[in-house]
Amino acid sequence: MLASGLLLIRLVVGLLLVGHGAQKLFGWFGGYGPKGTGGWMESIGIKPGVFMAVSAGLMELLGGALFTLGLLTPLAALLITVTMLGAIFKVHGQNGIWATANGYEYPLVLIAVVIGIALTGAGSYSIDAILN
Repeated sequence: MLASGLLLIRLVVGLLLVGHGAQKLFGWFGGYGPKGTGGWMESIGIKPGVFMAVSAGLMELLGGALFTLGLLTPLAALLITVTMLGAIFKVHGQNGIWATANGYEYPLVLIAVVIGIALTGAGSYSIDAILN
């Protein structure tokens, strides 16, 4: 049961992060791609915008993929955490905690989930478990 629960968490969280990365990198799933995301980032003071959009997109895509697979889970958690801390401090922090006010609730929950899984282990249905 524990392994199934950890797998479910990794699949949902990891694949959603892959999607967020694909939005920034390729404009998929309603995203704006590097130019659109980069322009928005520059408008809020994150420069150079396109570089930062690609960097965030790569960290979300790679971190999400690794997290989904349960491969190098601590590294996946680090990539995701760094990206979410950026979102908290540069985008959502000034709006308070609640997502209803564009606050940092969602990125904070993601940080808690990925660090929690990194600390407990990805579970027996993971590549990390096969390699150990």
